[in-house]
Amino acid sequence: MSGEPLLSLPLRPLETISHPTFPLPTGAWDAHVHIFGPAARYPHVEKPHYTLPDGTLAQYRSLMPRLGIERFVIVQPSFYGCDNSCLIDTLAEVGDRARGVVMIEPDITDAELQGFHRRGVRAVRLDLFKRAREPLAAIRNYIKQMAARVDPLGWHLQFYAPGYVVRDLIDFFRTLQTDFVIDHMGYMLEEDGLQSKDFSALLDLLAGGRCFLKLSGAYRIAKLRGYEYVEPVAKAIVERAPDRALWGSDWPHISYSDRDTGELLNLLARWAPSESSRQKILVENPNHLFGFS
Repeated sequence: MSGEPLLSLPLRPLETISHPTFPLPTGAWDAHVHIFGPAARYPHVEKPHYTLPDGTLAQYRSLMPRLGIERFVIVQPSFYGCDNSCLIDTLAEVGDRARGVVMIEPDITDAELQGFHRRGVRAVRLDLFKRAREPLAAIRNYIKQMAARVDPLGWHLQFYAPGYVVRDLIDFFRTLQTDFVIDHMGYMLEEDGLQSKDFSALLDLLAGGRCFLKLSGAYRIAKLRGYEYVEPVAKAIVERAPDRALWGSDWPHISYSDRDTGELLNLLARWAPSESSRQKILVENPNHLFGFS
């Protein structure tokens, strides 16, 4: 992105956040949260896409009881690049109620990775938006390199990627022997040229492989359309493989700060009407992926 960073807006007031319309199971996870700290303590990358948003640990903690969320996954935002200091400090403060997904350089040492593991990190985030113009062979090699780094620790890979890159990697994904999560339901946007056959191929990837899909970012997929536009996509994921789906709020909804996180959670009641499916999505699947028992 060129030019000035996008101006981050204040979070929606807590008292206007919707309460859940369904009972959350004990031990429910929010599998996609970004946490930000004071600018004086945690410097951002040289050219961030957005200004420092609301999104402190204190703000998220105040939201958790309103939603019935007990555990959460902190995903490293691009705002901090590969400096995971804010994430690691947050894990140290909250202890076993959270897990972390870091961003790393390929030459990180084994000792640094092991240190992250001791602090609660269980995955690496791969930002393929940044690599979308690279040849597919280079992207595949990068993924293999990262998989080799995380495999000894039992971690998984988390992909933040445009849908057309996901589509072009599906055959390669079938060969991965490392668990991996694709954010935002695969991010397969019609405006990027994605078709129903591409989403069908992504659904097929859930069968017997290592793939998990994250039920997150509904507003990113819907854009100016209503949430009903996303519903068939989310329902298809749940119906195909409820044991391969996670739910994440994407809080604090960067660039969409006025979103009602409770409304986003309540979409899950329509996407996964079965209580047993919601138990898998909110508890069992994240417990497995993030090594929680």
